[in-house]
This record gives sequence, structure tokens and C-alpha cells, in this order.
Amino acid sequence: MFRFFNRVRTIVSSELNALLNKAEDPSKMLDQFIVDMEKDIADVESAVAKQIANEKLLHRKFEEAVSYTAKREEQALAALESGDEALARRVLEDKNKQQANADALKQSYEEAQKLSAELKDKMREMKAEHDEMKMKKDSLKARSESAKARAKVNRAMSGIGDSAKSGFERMEEKVLQNEAEAESSEELRSLNKSLDDELAGLETSSSVDRELAALKEKMQKKNA
Repeated sequence: MFRFFNRVRTIVSSELNALLNKAEDPSKMLDQFIVDMEKDIADVESAVAKQIANEKLLHRKFEEAVSYTAKREEQALAALESGDEALARRVLEDKNKQQANADALKQSYEEAQKLSAELKDKMREMKAEHDEMKMKKDSLKARSESAKARAKVNRAMSGIGDSAKSGFERMEEKVLQNEAEAESSEELRSLNKSLDDELAGLETSSSVDRELAALKEKMQKKNA
């Protein structure tokens, strides 16, 4: 009957990591353990109630047997006083049978009384353990949640150190590459612009030279 409580004591006294290493949710398992304990306590309470009822029944039967035995003794005395020794003898024979029955009932009652006391002690022990487990449950559940949070943070940090970090590095390289391409394109544009400007300058210079030559020719004609 109490084997379950021994198992519970073993579980709650072990490290919480032992539960976390299993495919079990410690919070849910602890709640289930408490539910199981309460069910066992209810079963024991029912058994104790039945045992107490049996103890009271035996006690009542024992008292009835004692009373009946005393009555037979009085009846035997009355028969003897009336001069009916044979009747007194039969009454005494029945009285002895009732005494034997009373003795047997007394023994059964004392054993039932002892068993009731033992069961009551066990029930009190179970309830005390149940109260202790409920207090430990809150502490263990808090530790479980802390362990889960720590594991989650560690996994997140591990992810940042690997995939996320490498992703950032790839993006950084890509940005540097884009910047380099932009700078190259600006240099090429600047180079092309310089060539165009020089060519445009040549065309402007040639035009001015032609106009200057035309003016000189016009001036020579005028002087002549």
C-alpha cells in the first residue's frame, strides 16, 4: 500500500536534472505524483474507516458477550437458589460457552484496535509526506522552469554564435563587395567624364582657332 510513497521519496530527493534528462515534463510529472498520492491517501482513509467500523462492531459484540455471560451466571445462581441444580448446571454450561466466545471476541477486538492504531499512524505519515511533497513540488517546479530558461538562452546564444553570426559575416562581406563595386563604378564614370571633357575641349579649341583665323583674314583684307 505504501510502496508508492517510497518511490515518490526517491524521485523528489534526486536531482532535478534526472527528470530533465528523460522525455518527461518535470512540472507535469510532479503534479501527477501529487494527484497519485492524494488518491492513495483517499484509499487509505477508506480502509481506515472500514477498520474502525470493524473495531467498533467487535467491541460491541464483546460487550454483549460479557453481559450475556454475567446474565447466565446470575440465572445459574437463581436456579440453584430455587433448588433446581440440573437447570443451574445447564445454565453454567451455556455460560461457559458464552465466556469462551467473549474471550475470543476480546482477542479479536484488541487485535482490531491495534490494527486501527497502526493504520491511523500510517495515514498520518502519508499525509505528512503529502504536505512535504507539495512544498517540494513548488520548489522543484521553479527549478525546472529556471533550468528550461537557462537551456533556452544557451541554445539561443549557441545559435547566434553559429548560424546567426556567420550570416552577419556573409552580409558584411556582401556590403563590402557592393561598396567596392560602387567605388569602381564611380572611378570608371570619372575616367570616362574626363575623356569626354578633354575631347569637348579639343572641339572648342578648334572652333575658336577657326574663328580667330577668319577674323585675321578679314582684318588683312580690310587693311589692304
